Amino acid sequence: MEEIRKLQEMIDKSSNIVFFGGAGVSTESNIPDFRSEDGLYHLKYDVPPETIISHTFFLRHPEEFYRFYKERMLCLDAEPNPAHRKLAKLEAAGKLTAVVTQNIDGLHQKAGSKTVYELHGSIRRNYCMRCGKFYDAEYIRDSEGIPSCGCGGGIKPDVVLYEEGLDTRIIQNSVEAIAGADMLIIGGTSLVVYPAAGFIDYFRGKYLVLINKAETGRSVQADLVIREPIGQVMAQITCNPGENSLK
Repeated sequence: MEEIRKLQEMIDKSSNIVFFGGAGVSTESNIPDFRSEDGLYHLKYDVPPETIISHTFFLRHPEEFYRFYKERMLCLDAEPNPAHRKLAKLEAAGKLTAVVTQNIDGLHQKAGSKTVYELHGSIRRNYCMRCGKFYDAEYIRDSEGIPSCGCGGGIKPDVVLYEEGLDTRIIQNSVEAIAGADMLIIGGTSLVVYPAAGFIDYFRGKYLVLINKAETGRSVQADLVIREPIGQVMAQITCNPGENSLK
């Protein structure tokens, strides 16, 4: 495939690659996205999912929030797919310097990636809103009803809900990584979620690559566009020039 050959050539010539990923990276690990035809936004609930995962709804109706959260968002059995694994190997090989992700599943870290900026937080981290004590995702999964802390405080997942702002430190780190990259690979996202999608405007490097099954608004700016599943594409990439395979 000519597009894969071009992508490999760009990777071989780059030494500071940043990957910016969205829901399409996780759907190949059987994690539902939000906006596709069978995504979470199209499920039939008495209250729209985008309302359920808002800050106000979480505070006013925590039991209903956690029912939805545990059923639909706490995907603890999911495993990294070839995209996650290959990105981790590119980092280990010294080619990739950071992953900037809109996903909250923690699969990049599970695959072995070290430098991961999670724009929307992570289901793997949960905190007591009163004392700040940390709780893992398994504690949330195994709790009956509303998870609570030993101090009596309520526990909140460290995910960015509607009506909440992104973490300023994560924003800064993400922008700096993208601005300093010589190659930016954007995968599994249609680039419609802001402010995150606007971060790629900071890229000034040599190669901009888009890998997404659907059309994106930035295709005309890209040096290479591949309309294939991200895992399928990354599985064909090797980490070092002359390497036969690192799958």
